[in-house]
Amino acid sequence: MSFCRYAVILLIALLGLTACEPHSDEFEIDAHSGLKVASYGSWPSPINASDVYDLADEFGELQSIDDALYFVQSDAQFGGGYGIYRLSEAGITNVVDAQFNVQSTVHEHGGSPFVGIGNTLFASKADDQRLYRIAPNQPPFPLTPLGTRHADCVGVDKGTQLICIREDHRDPNDVIATIEAINLNFADEGTTLVSGGDFYSSLRISPNGKKLVWLSWQQPNMPWDNTTLWMADVDAKGGVNNIRQLATQHQGAISQPMFSPQNELYFVADFDNWWNIYHLSDNGELKQILDMDAEFAVPDWQFGNHNYAFESANAIIASYVTQGRAELIRIFLDTGITESIAVDFGEISQVVSAAGEVMFVGHKVTPEQGIYRVNGPGIELIYTPELPMLDPRFVSRAQHVDFRTGEGSQAYGYFYPPVNPNFVAPNDTRPPLLVLLHDGPTKRASLRFRRDIQFWTSRGFAVMDLNYRGSSGFGRAYRESLYGQWGIADVEDTVRVAGHLVNKGWVDGTQLAIRGSGAGGYTVLSALAFYNTFKAGVAYSAISDLEALSQRTTKFEKGYLAQLIGHDIKTAEAYRERSPMSHLSQVQEPLLQIQGSNDPLAPAVRADAIYQSLKQRGVPTALITYQNEGHGLKQPKHKVEALRAELSFYGQVFGFKPAGKGIELKIDNLDD
Repeated sequence: MSFCRYAVILLIALLGLTACEPHSDEFEIDAHSGLKVASYGSWPSPINASDVYDLADEFGELQSIDDALYFVQSDAQFGGGYGIYRLSEAGITNVVDAQFNVQSTVHEHGGSPFVGIGNTLFASKADDQRLYRIAPNQPPFPLTPLGTRHADCVGVDKGTQLICIREDHRDPNDVIATIEAINLNFADEGTTLVSGGDFYSSLRISPNGKKLVWLSWQQPNMPWDNTTLWMADVDAKGGVNNIRQLATQHQGAISQPMFSPQNELYFVADFDNWWNIYHLSDNGELKQILDMDAEFAVPDWQFGNHNYAFESANAIIASYVTQGRAELIRIFLDTGITESIAVDFGEISQVVSAAGEVMFVGHKVTPEQGIYRVNGPGIELIYTPELPMLDPRFVSRAQHVDFRTGEGSQAYGYFYPPVNPNFVAPNDTRPPLLVLLHDGPTKRASLRFRRDIQFWTSRGFAVMDLNYRGSSGFGRAYRESLYGQWGIADVEDTVRVAGHLVNKGWVDGTQLAIRGSGAGGYTVLSALAFYNTFKAGVAYSAISDLEALSQRTTKFEKGYLAQLIGHDIKTAEAYRERSPMSHLSQVQEPLLQIQGSNDPLAPAVRADAIYQSLKQRGVPTALITYQNEGHGLKQPKHKVEALRAELSFYGQVFGFKPAGKGIELKIDNLDD
């Protein structure tokens, strides 16, 4: 499709984004509560779309460098780009601004984009993926060739070189993964140390600089399926030798290898269904540190996940998830005794040792979030991004929900009821429901405070944040329960949870909506095509054609799609059968699509084909296509506008008028 046609589609959509009339302040007063009466969805809220997305608060990896803590954080002023900050006793300093945009795209999803040696940083730049040397009072200097990508680097040989994971994309038809030595003084090709594996990750060097470990895996495995643990000796010049596979006696997804202060090897593995911490001695003896029905790791879509760190030679600080709850504990290695440190967090990540202390990134179930320090039996907040003040009376607190679904399984999620201290709805009415789908499949809904959820609940929506089958945080068996069932089990879970909430009397069964992005968008389209439960759907960057996706997918996910659909099924036939694009005639309910023009996985041409098909059949539909956006919206201004359009969409479909000044989306066929 030509650029001109995309521009016309976008112009048509934006012409419909006109200002609404201000909401009237004249409300009926409820005799019992004394509150104003207004329909669910129409309540005025102090949380606007800009509060949700026009902020700088998304953290990346934490790293300890000398006596300071460095971290990556996004900045809305630079389109959501990432800069690097230094936190020390002297305060916080921006050492690389977000205009540089520190991001790696190794394995496409990136992570671990920088490392430091002394006062010099080495960081991947989003625009060209070259690794740059960033020294004080010097311009950034590129060390690596164009067409190569680097991540997860460690310094060796007294800081004269780096060892990094490299992906070479100079031949797009043959992407090669290696472990490379990078010279820090001049740009060159680097020296290949390890090759032959499909993927590598998790480079870690021992405190004495003598041992190097890493993980590898082969297609069709993903890093949460089966990985192999390797070790090599590091010589005086930074070379590696005596490369050997470490026998762990079990097969599974090994993650997050780490050396103790005594140079002993630890890692996380799901040998018994749950990601627990293990110790592997030099003589090959394997010891499980704790035996818990809990997850001490997350699926490694990105590099640089850290769920545990050494506080001392005898104590580990570790975060885990159990039954959806995030907790932080201290583990005494000599006795196995544990101490609870923090339990009021929705999400804990980036647990690292820094300057003799342990720090982590924490997101509470309330608006508080930031970087915390473990302080004896408790914690203290040492840095938080600038956030808007939020009246706690408008905050909806999650209720844990579990329900029966297909094949006798149990599924999980968090229900957020509508909350607004100034309003009640008319008697005998129930709120509209938004079922939110993470962009997994293996990701998860957590209890971390989310402004986007509060945007909806403060206006009178009920929200269900769903952990459908395949989500992480509930053990390997639950994670693998989606294999062979993608487009079936996840869709069934959305239908079952909606029915569950309707039967409880918590939501209006005539005003059920479903929304998701990427893989979540695929579930949205599938739910509308194969069931008539939902009365509206919103799909961001939705996967719609699995056969086309299989031809465009990245090396990292090449075998993943076959696992999700089922290796034993005739691929082309199964892909078509599971693709919403093949069943558009069955979609009868209103659909809003929000799309990037440069999306490589869910091309805009397919979103337009869905839009045209529904429009021609008289189904209410709308499409907004944003230029210079890829898979998922990145620019805050586009996210803000899309959220406002989404509110207008629900208002028109469900028959309420959103409060205050906003936008009105043009929906084709809605009034026909």
